[in-house]
This record gives sequence, C-alpha cells and structure tokens, in this order.
Amino acid sequence: MTVARILAEKGRDVHTTQPHRTVREVAAQLANWGVGAVVVSDASRAVLGIVSERDLVRAIGTGPASVLEEPVSRHMTAKVTTVDERATIDVVMEMMTEGRFRHLPVVDNGRLIGIVSIGDVVRRHVQTIDSERRALRDYIGAA
Repeated sequence: MTVARILAEKGRDVHTTQPHRTVREVAAQLANWGVGAVVVSDASRAVLGIVSERDLVRAIGTGPASVLEEPVSRHMTAKVTTVDERATIDVVMEMMTEGRFRHLPVVDNGRLIGIVSIGDVVRRHVQTIDSERRALRDYIGAA
C-alpha cells in the first residue's frame, strides 16, 4: 500500500497554520480541530514547519508564562521530514519509528498535498494483515 492510496481513502485535507500565529492560537486550533499536529505553511502551501502537541508542551514546560503569546515559529519543528505519494506504508512506518514522530506531511513539487498520521498507517497495516490472514485461512480450508 502506498501513501497515495491512504490519501485516496482518508482525503487530502490538512490543517495548517501560519508562522506568526501565537502558541495560544495554535493550541486552540489543535483542540478545536481534534488533531495532534498542524503544518506551518505559507500561501503557496510550502511546508515551513510542523507543530505537534509535544512541541507545545515542551514550549510551555520550559518557557515563561509569556510563551503563550510568542509566535509558533519559535517553537515549531523547522526541519520537517516529508514524503511523497509513492512511498509505501513500510517506508512510512520506518521513517516514523526512526524519527520518533507521528505525523508526516505529504508533498508534491514542494507543495503540501496531504498528511499521514501514525493512526492512518497502523489502521492500513492492520487491514493488510487481516486480509492476508483471511486469504491464508481460506486457502488452508480449501486444501
């Protein structure tokens, strides 16, 4: 299974924010949208960074109370690992495991076109394993 297929099933909507938004505003966006991360992008949908719940907790836990009014660009992960649609689910799982992150923006020609979460990957991986299990059971039952 590829990232393209995951996006075809789940959709290509990506919650984004701008680098000048405050930590407080981004925390409210995460809560309102019920997501664990937002991509920081510009008007051309270039990926400038990503902000996860972990980034916000780190900022609040180590900074002064005024950190809530700072621009999120000071606390985002600026070196973002991205993937294109041709990547397989196995490659994505390996990237997430090695990089210790749960969200992977999908880009095409430097432009954001989707996002894949660890939940998306695990869900599809379990579906694949279940299909293989059923096929083996049917094969053995027919023998």
